[in-house]
Amino acid sequence: MVARIFCELMMIFFLLCSPLTFCQDTASDGSMGENQQAVKPDNTEAQRWNIYFQATSIAQHHGSFYSEYEGQNSLPAHPENRVSLTVTAFVTLRVSQNFDVVLNPEIAGGEGFGGVTGIAGFTNGEMPRVLTATPKLYLARGYVRGTWALGTGTELIEGGPNQLAGEQPVRRWTVIAGKFAVTDYFDCNTFSHDPRTQFMNWSLMYNGAWDYPADTRGYTAGVLQELTMRRWSVRAAMVMEPTTANGPVLDTRVTKNRGLMAEGELRFGTTEHAGKLRVLGFLNREDAGTFREAMRTQGKPDLAATRRSGTKKYGMALNFEQSLTKSVGVFSRYGWSDGKTEAWAFTQIDRSISGGISLNGSIWKRPTDTIGIAPVRNYLSGNQRSFLAAGGVGFIIGDGRLDYRPESIVEAYYAWHAIKGWTITGDYQHIQNPAYNRDRGPVSAVSLRLHFDR
Repeated sequence: MVARIFCELMMIFFLLCSPLTFCQDTASDGSMGENQQAVKPDNTEAQRWNIYFQATSIAQHHGSFYSEYEGQNSLPAHPENRVSLTVTAFVTLRVSQNFDVVLNPEIAGGEGFGGVTGIAGFTNGEMPRVLTATPKLYLARGYVRGTWALGTGTELIEGGPNQLAGEQPVRRWTVIAGKFAVTDYFDCNTFSHDPRTQFMNWSLMYNGAWDYPADTRGYTAGVLQELTMRRWSVRAAMVMEPTTANGPVLDTRVTKNRGLMAEGELRFGTTEHAGKLRVLGFLNREDAGTFREAMRTQGKPDLAATRRSGTKKYGMALNFEQSLTKSVGVFSRYGWSDGKTEAWAFTQIDRSISGGISLNGSIWKRPTDTIGIAPVRNYLSGNQRSFLAAGGVGFIIGDGRLDYRPESIVEAYYAWHAIKGWTITGDYQHIQNPAYNRDRGPVSAVSLRLHFDR
């Protein structure tokens, strides 16, 4: 009840506020990450603070589908209807010439298909594996950001969620400390990174093989550093891992368990034909188990019996995007992880390859509308296949048996900018071999997404 009242009061408050321009080049959280190129705004007046707001609700349905059997983490074969909701306030305050403070209180609630189980590339990027559907208020982000110039050149940037309008150094060093999402700054992609306005599937919005450190809701705590130059950037971070697989509590024993990642970004092309290439590497240490050891346990394979503090999981990811025209952009991702260690924070994918196209509505005289179409193919390592075939269960998939085939997904959406601040999206996803199992599916999911920002 308290969360519901707070949500309604927040909506009334922001609807009464003066209109604010929403940044279009955003990260998955609605914020402009430091890796994004600056845009010259119409109003260049420097801001000392700003407040933005977003609300997103996604209604999903899947029909009945063929299933020879079901296990602990199988997607139910009967029809399901589910709804999710997030409401976020983005508050940014400049406390000195070099330092900003960012706070993002958030409310989230709702349910996912099967309790968010049964598909490795899950269908709703706004729906984590929480225990209750009741909306809950929490602090999504709370961090300090320091920026120091490494030269005399500056550029104008537009105000947006978690970003103040004004000038910033073209060449700069940025440090962030506190609570944030590593996906705000790593594995970004202009055409596929925001489940509130773009593709909704987990393995399209991010690289599915990157088991990025986060609590159940997708946030972590730690330190991030970034060096930005005109044509390239490098960034690295050390953050906390959850204490349990996909759990809500972060592990403070960073000398034993932690997530490390580094990414290089190269920007090329012209304004109309801009392109980016990102290369990411990660090394996680976590209280995780390994598939080979789990296969040696008596009876059904049990990962819990093999979990050891400091277990390593590592991998890499490639991320490419290219604007072909002002209205057409393409993207692709490839991800690889070692495949020996259980998934600990994101989802059960060991290899992933995806690509897609994004069409701006200027082509049909609707410049604020977008069409996106993308396929993704997810794979498991031999170790994890054997584990699942023997009846093993991870935190998101496990049918009790396995007739292995790669999980293949195609997603298409149309985002209609109905009126100022409101976007309505129709989305369709077709999943072949859900949870890598030929004995189940295919299944189709249709979604209606309502998004408001101001």
